[in-house]
Amino acid sequence: MNALARILFDLTARILRTVDLWLLGALLALMGIGLAVLYSAGAETPHLVVAQGARFAVGLAAMWGLSRIPPTRLRHWSPLVYGVSLLPLLLVLAIGQGKHGNHWINLGVFYFQPSEVIKLSLPMMMAWYLQREPLPPRFRTVVIAGVLIAMPLGLILLQPDFGTGMLVASSGVFALFLAGLSWWWFVAAFAGGAAISPVAWFWLLRPYQKDRILTFLNPESDPLGTGWNIIQSKIAIGAGGFTGKGWGEGSQSHLNYIPEHTTDFIFAVLSEEFGWLGVLLVLTLYLFVVGRCLWIAAGARDGYSRLVAGALGLAFCVYVIVNGGMIAGLLPVVGVPMPLLSYGGTAAVSLLAGLGVVMAVQAHRPVHAR
Repeated sequence: MNALARILFDLTARILRTVDLWLLGALLALMGIGLAVLYSAGAETPHLVVAQGARFAVGLAAMWGLSRIPPTRLRHWSPLVYGVSLLPLLLVLAIGQGKHGNHWINLGVFYFQPSEVIKLSLPMMMAWYLQREPLPPRFRTVVIAGVLIAMPLGLILLQPDFGTGMLVASSGVFALFLAGLSWWWFVAAFAGGAAISPVAWFWLLRPYQKDRILTFLNPESDPLGTGWNIIQSKIAIGAGGFTGKGWGEGSQSHLNYIPEHTTDFIFAVLSEEFGWLGVLLVLTLYLFVVGRCLWIAAGARDGYSRLVAGALGLAFCVYVIVNGGMIAGLLPVVGVPMPLLSYGGTAAVSLLAGLGVVMAVQAHRPVHAR
Protein backbone atom coordinates (compact mmCIF):
# COMPACT_ATOMS: atom_id res chain seq x y z
CA MET A 1 0.00 0.00 0.00
CA ASN A 2 2.84 2.37 0.85
CA ALA A 3 4.43 1.75 -2.55
CA LEU A 4 1.12 2.33 -4.34
CA ALA A 5 0.48 5.49 -2.36
CA ARG A 6 3.95 6.75 -3.23
CA ILE A 7 3.38 6.05 -6.92
CA LEU A 8 0.04 7.86 -6.86
CA PHE A 9 1.60 10.79 -5.00
CA ASP A 10 4.45 11.06 -7.50
CA LEU A 11 2.02 10.83 -10.43
CA THR A 12 -0.20 13.54 -8.95
CA ALA A 13 2.83 15.74 -8.31
CA ARG A 14 3.95 15.39 -11.93
CA ILE A 15 0.48 16.21 -13.22
CA LEU A 16 0.18 19.27 -11.01
CA ARG A 17 3.77 20.42 -11.47
CA THR A 18 2.82 23.16 -13.94
CA VAL A 19 -0.58 23.99 -12.43
CA ASP A 20 -0.92 27.01 -10.14
CA LEU A 21 -2.63 25.44 -7.12
CA TRP A 22 -3.97 28.75 -5.79
CA LEU A 23 -5.65 29.53 -9.08
CA LEU A 24 -6.84 25.93 -9.51
CA GLY A 25 -8.39 25.92 -6.04
CA ALA A 26 -10.42 29.06 -6.74
CA LEU A 27 -11.55 27.70 -10.10
CA LEU A 28 -12.61 24.37 -8.63
CA ALA A 29 -14.60 26.20 -5.96
CA LEU A 30 -16.37 28.27 -8.62
CA MET A 31 -17.10 25.18 -10.70
CA GLY A 32 -18.49 23.36 -7.66
CA ILE A 33 -20.77 26.28 -6.83
CA GLY A 34 -21.77 26.55 -10.48
CA LEU A 35 -22.78 22.88 -10.64
CA ALA A 36 -24.76 23.16 -7.40
CA VAL A 37 -26.68 26.22 -8.63
CA LEU A 38 -27.19 24.61 -12.04
CA TYR A 39 -28.70 21.53 -10.41
CA SER A 40 -31.23 23.71 -8.64
CA ALA A 41 -31.90 26.00 -11.62
CA GLY A 42 -32.35 22.99 -13.90
CA ALA A 43 -35.29 21.64 -11.87
CA GLU A 44 -32.94 19.29 -9.96
CA THR A 45 -32.36 17.06 -12.95
CA PRO A 46 -28.85 15.58 -13.09
CA HIS A 47 -28.33 15.56 -16.86
CA LEU A 48 -27.43 19.26 -17.02
CA VAL A 49 -24.92 18.83 -14.20
CA VAL A 50 -23.38 15.76 -15.84
CA ALA A 51 -23.10 17.53 -19.20
CA GLN A 52 -21.56 20.64 -17.65
CA GLY A 53 -19.23 18.52 -15.51
CA ALA A 54 -18.00 16.79 -18.65
CA ARG A 55 -17.32 20.19 -20.23
CA PHE A 56 -15.42 21.27 -17.14
CA ALA A 57 -13.34 18.10 -17.41
CA VAL A 58 -12.46 18.94 -21.02
CA GLY A 59 -11.63 22.49 -20.00
CA LEU A 60 -9.43 21.34 -17.12
CA ALA A 61 -7.60 18.97 -19.47
CA ALA A 62 -7.02 21.85 -21.90
CA MET A 63 -5.86 24.05 -19.03
CA TRP A 64 -3.39 21.42 -17.84
CA GLY A 65 -2.10 20.79 -21.36
CA LEU A 66 -1.53 24.48 -22.07
CA SER A 67 0.10 25.03 -18.67
CA ARG A 68 2.86 22.61 -19.72
CA ILE A 69 3.76 24.57 -22.86
CA PRO A 70 6.51 27.18 -22.37
CA PRO A 71 5.36 30.74 -23.16
CA THR A 72 8.14 30.99 -25.74
CA ARG A 73 6.45 28.24 -27.74
CA LEU A 74 3.00 29.76 -27.21
CA ARG A 75 4.38 33.04 -28.52
CA HIS A 76 5.68 31.29 -31.62
CA TRP A 77 2.27 29.69 -32.25
CA SER A 78 0.20 32.83 -31.60
CA PRO A 79 -0.15 34.08 -35.22
CA LEU A 80 -1.16 30.60 -36.39
CA VAL A 81 -3.71 30.20 -33.58
CA TYR A 82 -5.14 33.64 -34.34
CA GLY A 83 -5.42 32.96 -38.07
CA VAL A 84 -7.02 29.56 -37.62
CA SER A 85 -9.54 30.93 -35.10
CA LEU A 86 -10.80 33.43 -37.70
CA LEU A 87 -11.90 30.65 -40.03
CA PRO A 88 -14.84 29.41 -37.90
CA LEU A 89 -16.00 33.02 -37.60
CA LEU A 90 -16.35 33.06 -41.38
CA LEU A 91 -17.95 29.62 -41.45
CA VAL A 92 -20.58 30.44 -38.83
CA LEU A 93 -21.91 33.26 -41.03
CA ALA A 94 -22.81 30.67 -43.67
CA ILE A 95 -24.00 27.66 -41.66
CA GLY A 96 -24.48 28.99 -38.14
CA GLN A 97 -27.62 28.79 -36.03
CA GLY A 98 -29.05 31.03 -33.35
CA LYS A 99 -32.11 32.80 -32.02
CA HIS A 100 -31.04 36.23 -33.27
CA GLY A 101 -28.49 35.34 -35.96
CA ASN A 102 -25.72 32.85 -36.66
CA HIS A 103 -23.83 32.23 -33.42
CA TRP A 104 -23.31 28.47 -33.16
CA ILE A 105 -22.16 25.68 -35.45
CA ASN A 106 -23.96 22.35 -34.95
CA LEU A 107 -21.30 19.64 -34.79
CA GLY A 108 -23.81 16.91 -34.02
CA VAL A 109 -22.52 16.05 -30.56
CA PHE A 110 -22.49 19.65 -29.34
CA TYR A 111 -22.86 23.26 -30.47
CA PHE A 112 -19.63 25.14 -31.07
CA GLN A 113 -19.50 28.94 -30.62
CA PRO A 114 -16.51 30.27 -32.64
CA SER A 115 -16.52 33.69 -30.99
CA GLU A 116 -15.49 32.10 -27.67
CA VAL A 117 -12.22 30.81 -29.13
CA ILE A 118 -11.16 34.27 -30.27
CA LYS A 119 -11.31 35.39 -26.62
CA LEU A 120 -8.11 33.38 -26.18
CA SER A 121 -6.41 33.79 -29.55
CA LEU A 122 -6.77 37.58 -29.77
CA PRO A 123 -4.89 38.35 -26.50
CA MET A 124 -2.18 35.89 -27.61
CA MET A 125 -1.89 37.62 -30.98
CA MET A 126 -1.87 41.10 -29.46
CA ALA A 127 0.83 40.09 -26.98
CA TRP A 128 2.89 38.54 -29.82
CA TYR A 129 2.67 41.70 -31.91
CA LEU A 130 3.17 44.28 -29.15
CA GLN A 131 6.22 42.58 -27.63
CA ARG A 132 7.96 42.95 -31.00
CA GLU A 133 7.38 46.72 -31.14
CA PRO A 134 8.85 49.62 -29.16
CA LEU A 135 6.78 50.41 -26.08
CA PRO A 136 4.78 52.44 -25.27
CA PRO A 137 3.00 51.84 -28.59
CA ARG A 138 3.48 54.39 -31.34
CA PHE A 139 0.83 55.52 -33.83
CA ARG A 140 1.71 52.86 -36.41
CA THR A 141 1.68 50.15 -33.76
CA VAL A 142 -1.74 51.23 -32.51
CA VAL A 143 -3.19 51.25 -36.04
CA ILE A 144 -1.98 47.72 -36.80
CA ALA A 145 -3.17 46.52 -33.39
CA GLY A 146 -6.54 48.10 -34.15
CA VAL A 147 -6.74 46.10 -37.37
CA LEU A 148 -5.97 42.89 -35.46
CA ILE A 149 -8.86 43.68 -33.11
CA ALA A 150 -11.21 44.88 -35.86
CA MET A 151 -11.04 41.70 -37.96
CA PRO A 152 -12.62 39.31 -35.41
CA LEU A 153 -14.79 42.12 -34.02
CA GLY A 154 -16.29 42.79 -37.44
CA LEU A 155 -17.00 39.12 -38.06
CA ILE A 156 -18.69 38.75 -34.66
CA LEU A 157 -20.82 41.86 -35.21
CA LEU A 158 -22.00 40.36 -38.51
CA GLN A 159 -23.48 37.34 -36.69
CA PRO A 160 -24.72 39.66 -34.99
CA ASP A 161 -23.42 39.32 -31.41
CA PHE A 162 -22.75 42.78 -30.01
CA GLY A 163 -22.09 41.67 -26.43
CA THR A 164 -19.49 39.05 -27.28
CA GLY A 165 -17.94 41.40 -29.82
CA MET A 166 -17.37 44.05 -27.18
CA LEU A 167 -15.86 41.50 -24.79
CA VAL A 168 -13.51 40.24 -27.49
CA ALA A 169 -12.48 43.79 -28.34
CA SER A 170 -11.85 44.55 -24.66
CA SER A 171 -9.33 41.71 -24.39
CA GLY A 172 -7.31 43.27 -27.21
CA VAL A 173 -7.64 46.75 -25.75
CA PHE A 174 -6.36 45.50 -22.39
CA ALA A 175 -3.19 44.28 -24.08
CA LEU A 176 -2.68 47.80 -25.46
CA PHE A 177 -3.35 49.27 -22.03
CA LEU A 178 -0.80 46.99 -20.37
CA ALA A 179 1.69 47.87 -23.11
CA GLY A 180 1.58 51.48 -21.89
CA LEU A 181 -0.78 53.10 -24.39
CA SER A 182 -1.45 56.73 -23.50
CA TRP A 183 -4.76 57.59 -21.85
CA TRP A 184 -5.65 60.07 -24.57
CA TRP A 185 -6.16 57.18 -26.99
CA PHE A 186 -8.88 55.77 -24.76
CA VAL A 187 -10.51 59.17 -24.30
CA ALA A 188 -10.47 59.69 -28.08
CA ALA A 189 -11.96 56.23 -28.68
CA PHE A 190 -14.75 56.90 -26.18
CA ALA A 191 -15.50 60.26 -27.78
CA GLY A 192 -15.52 58.66 -31.23
CA GLY A 193 -17.90 55.94 -30.08
CA ALA A 194 -20.23 58.53 -28.60
CA ALA A 195 -20.12 60.54 -31.83
CA ILE A 196 -21.13 57.60 -34.06
CA SER A 197 -23.77 56.22 -31.67
CA PRO A 198 -26.64 57.94 -33.57
CA VAL A 199 -25.44 56.29 -36.79
CA ALA A 200 -25.29 52.92 -35.04
CA TRP A 201 -28.79 53.40 -33.64
CA PHE A 202 -30.46 54.10 -36.98
CA TRP A 203 -28.43 51.93 -39.36
CA LEU A 204 -26.46 49.25 -37.49
CA LEU A 205 -28.47 47.99 -34.52
CA ARG A 206 -31.14 45.34 -35.03
CA PRO A 207 -34.66 45.91 -33.61
CA TYR A 208 -34.11 43.46 -30.73
CA GLN A 209 -30.86 45.25 -29.83
CA LYS A 210 -32.68 48.58 -29.70
CA ASP A 211 -35.34 46.97 -27.52
CA ARG A 212 -32.66 45.83 -25.08
CA ILE A 213 -31.29 49.36 -24.73
CA LEU A 214 -34.75 50.90 -24.31
CA THR A 215 -35.62 48.21 -21.77
CA PHE A 216 -32.44 48.95 -19.84
CA LEU A 217 -33.42 52.62 -19.63
CA ASN A 218 -37.01 51.87 -18.59
CA PRO A 219 -37.85 48.18 -17.98
CA GLU A 220 -41.27 49.08 -16.54
CA SER A 221 -42.38 50.39 -19.95
CA ASP A 222 -43.11 46.81 -21.04
CA PRO A 223 -43.19 44.68 -17.88
CA LEU A 224 -44.76 41.65 -19.57
CA GLY A 225 -42.59 41.85 -22.69
CA THR A 226 -39.07 43.14 -23.13
CA GLY A 227 -38.81 44.28 -19.50
CA TRP A 228 -39.75 40.88 -18.07
CA ASN A 229 -36.18 39.52 -17.80
CA ILE A 230 -34.75 42.43 -15.84
CA ILE A 231 -37.79 42.88 -13.58
CA GLN A 232 -37.88 39.19 -12.61
CA SER A 233 -34.12 39.12 -12.13
CA LYS A 234 -34.32 42.08 -9.72
CA ILE A 235 -37.16 40.41 -7.84
CA ALA A 236 -35.05 37.26 -7.42
CA ILE A 237 -32.06 39.25 -6.17
CA GLY A 238 -34.19 41.16 -3.67
CA ALA A 239 -36.03 38.05 -2.52
CA GLY A 240 -32.78 36.36 -1.54
CA GLY A 241 -32.06 38.86 1.20
CA PHE A 242 -28.89 38.38 3.24
CA THR A 243 -28.80 34.59 3.63
CA GLY A 244 -31.05 33.44 0.75
CA LYS A 245 -34.06 31.17 0.61
CA GLY A 246 -31.96 28.03 0.60
CA TRP A 247 -30.63 25.65 -2.02
CA GLY A 248 -33.41 24.50 -4.32
CA GLU A 249 -35.95 26.90 -2.77
CA GLY A 250 -35.78 29.71 -5.32
CA SER A 251 -39.34 30.34 -6.47
CA GLN A 252 -38.40 32.70 -9.32
CA SER A 253 -36.38 30.02 -11.12
CA HIS A 254 -38.42 26.95 -10.14
CA LEU A 255 -41.64 28.60 -11.29
CA ASN A 256 -39.90 29.73 -14.52
CA TYR A 257 -40.26 33.43 -13.84
CA ILE A 258 -36.59 34.00 -14.67
CA PRO A 259 -35.91 33.24 -18.36
CA GLU A 260 -32.57 31.71 -19.33
CA HIS A 261 -32.13 30.77 -15.67
CA THR A 262 -29.51 28.13 -16.41
CA THR A 263 -27.44 30.36 -18.70
CA ASP A 264 -27.38 34.16 -18.79
CA PHE A 265 -29.42 34.72 -15.61
CA ILE A 266 -28.07 31.95 -13.41
CA PHE A 267 -26.46 34.53 -11.11
CA ALA A 268 -29.98 35.70 -10.22
CA VAL A 269 -30.74 32.13 -9.11
CA LEU A 270 -27.61 32.15 -6.95
CA SER A 271 -28.67 35.48 -5.42
CA GLU A 272 -32.15 34.23 -4.56
CA GLU A 273 -31.10 30.92 -3.04
CA PHE A 274 -27.86 31.91 -1.28
CA GLY A 275 -28.44 35.62 -0.69
CA TRP A 276 -25.80 38.27 -0.35
CA LEU A 277 -23.55 35.85 1.54
CA GLY A 278 -23.42 33.57 -1.51
CA VAL A 279 -22.94 36.51 -3.85
CA LEU A 280 -20.09 37.84 -1.71
CA LEU A 281 -18.38 34.43 -1.65
CA VAL A 282 -18.58 34.06 -5.43
CA LEU A 283 -17.43 37.63 -6.09
CA THR A 284 -14.51 37.08 -3.70
CA LEU A 285 -13.48 33.99 -5.66
CA TYR A 286 -13.76 35.94 -8.93
CA LEU A 287 -11.67 38.76 -7.47
CA PHE A 288 -9.05 36.27 -6.33
CA VAL A 289 -8.82 34.73 -9.82
CA VAL A 290 -8.35 38.16 -11.41
CA GLY A 291 -5.84 39.22 -8.77
CA ARG A 292 -3.86 36.00 -9.16
CA CYS A 293 -3.70 36.48 -12.94
CA LEU A 294 -2.42 40.03 -12.50
CA TRP A 295 0.10 38.89 -9.89
CA ILE A 296 1.41 36.27 -12.30
CA ALA A 297 1.54 38.88 -15.08
CA ALA A 298 3.50 41.28 -12.86
CA GLY A 299 6.18 38.64 -12.28
CA ALA A 300 6.39 37.42 -15.88
CA ARG A 301 9.81 36.91 -17.42
CA ASP A 302 9.15 38.66 -20.76
CA GLY A 303 6.84 41.12 -22.47
CA TYR A 304 4.71 38.49 -24.20
CA SER A 305 4.00 36.61 -20.98
CA ARG A 306 3.18 39.79 -19.08
CA LEU A 307 0.80 41.09 -21.73
CA VAL A 308 -1.06 37.83 -22.39
CA ALA A 309 -1.51 36.94 -18.71
CA GLY A 310 -2.60 40.44 -17.80
CA ALA A 311 -5.01 40.77 -20.72
CA LEU A 312 -6.64 37.41 -19.98
CA GLY A 313 -7.03 38.30 -16.30
CA LEU A 314 -8.62 41.69 -17.01
CA ALA A 315 -10.89 40.17 -19.67
CA PHE A 316 -12.12 37.64 -17.07
CA CYS A 317 -12.95 40.58 -14.80
CA VAL A 318 -15.01 42.26 -17.54
CA TYR A 319 -17.03 39.07 -18.14
CA VAL A 320 -18.06 39.08 -14.47
CA ILE A 321 -18.86 42.81 -14.42
CA VAL A 322 -20.97 42.67 -17.59
CA ASN A 323 -23.06 39.67 -16.51
CA GLY A 324 -23.44 40.96 -12.96
CA GLY A 325 -24.45 44.39 -14.19
CA MET A 326 -26.86 42.83 -16.66
CA ILE A 327 -28.81 40.74 -14.14
CA ALA A 328 -28.90 43.67 -11.69
CA GLY A 329 -30.30 46.03 -14.32
CA LEU A 330 -27.18 48.21 -14.32
CA LEU A 331 -26.27 47.28 -17.91
CA PRO A 332 -28.31 46.27 -20.97
CA VAL A 333 -28.99 42.57 -21.51
CA VAL A 334 -26.39 41.40 -24.04
CA GLY A 335 -26.40 37.62 -23.60
CA VAL A 336 -23.07 37.28 -21.80
CA PRO A 337 -22.68 34.19 -19.53
CA MET A 338 -21.31 34.30 -16.00
CA PRO A 339 -17.91 32.54 -16.02
CA LEU A 340 -18.05 28.96 -14.73
CA LEU A 341 -21.62 29.38 -13.45
CA SER A 342 -23.69 29.61 -16.64
CA TYR A 343 -24.46 26.43 -18.54
CA GLY A 344 -22.43 26.24 -21.74
CA GLY A 345 -19.56 24.31 -23.23
CA THR A 346 -17.45 26.46 -25.53
CA ALA A 347 -17.32 29.38 -23.08
CA ALA A 348 -16.20 27.19 -20.17
CA VAL A 349 -13.56 25.32 -22.17
CA SER A 350 -12.09 28.47 -23.75
CA LEU A 351 -12.02 30.24 -20.39
CA LEU A 352 -10.18 27.40 -18.66
CA ALA A 353 -7.82 27.09 -21.62
CA GLY A 354 -7.01 30.78 -21.31
CA LEU A 355 -6.22 30.36 -17.63
CA GLY A 356 -3.98 27.46 -18.65
CA VAL A 357 -1.94 29.99 -20.63
CA VAL A 358 -1.72 32.13 -17.49
CA MET A 359 -0.52 29.10 -15.53
CA ALA A 360 2.12 28.43 -18.20
CA VAL A 361 3.50 31.90 -17.53
CA GLN A 362 3.78 31.11 -13.83
CA ALA A 363 5.12 27.57 -14.27
CA HIS A 364 7.95 28.53 -16.61
CA ARG A 365 9.30 31.51 -14.73
CA PRO A 366 12.91 31.26 -13.57
CA VAL A 367 13.21 29.53 -10.20
CA HIS A 368 14.74 32.61 -8.54
CA ALA A 369 11.76 34.73 -9.75
CA ARG A 370 9.08 32.62 -8.11
